[in-house]
Amino acid sequence: MATKIRLQRGGRKGYAFYRIVIADSRAPRDGKFTEKIGTYNPNTNPATVDLDFDRALYWVETGAQPTATAHNILKGEGVYLMKHLRGGVKKGAFDEATAQKKFDAWKENKQNGLNSVRENEAKEKSAAAAKELEAEKKINEAIAKKVAEKKAAEAAAKAEAEAAANAEAAEAPAEA
Repeated sequence: MATKIRLQRGGRKGYAFYRIVIADSRAPRDGKFTEKIGTYNPNTNPATVDLDFDRALYWVETGAQPTATAHNILKGEGVYLMKHLRGGVKKGAFDEATAQKKFDAWKENKQNGLNSVRENEAKEKSAAAAKELEAEKKINEAIAKKVAEKKAAEAAAKAEAEAAANAEAAEAPAEA
């Protein structure tokens, strides 16, 4: 039986969400599968991957063939690096502790990269929000200035009308 590691689509139209599954190569994409080893959400930035690392490593070492996207996901999570390091341990190039240390260093470096991407995105988002707020303040100031000018003009017109009325009232008793 040819076993594949592939993605099984879920989610609504236009918002895909995938399960990473082990399936017979003859089974349909969203059909029967042997085991679910994780999930993949491409809608977040960076994409979110939740993977059962040990099971994925087991299936890769057993000979399950991943699809192109599944291969990229497994590579990004370090499954192929660990397979490579375990091969070095089997050949006697280094011991298990050294392999684990190398893997942990790689994983930490990758995590730092992801954190920097998230921080940069948060900074860009806050800068855009600040810029938008500043533009809104300018618009509000312009509107307030127009309203103040309009009220001043109305007050001046009212004062002129009152002055004219007072002048008429002052002239009217003098004539009587």
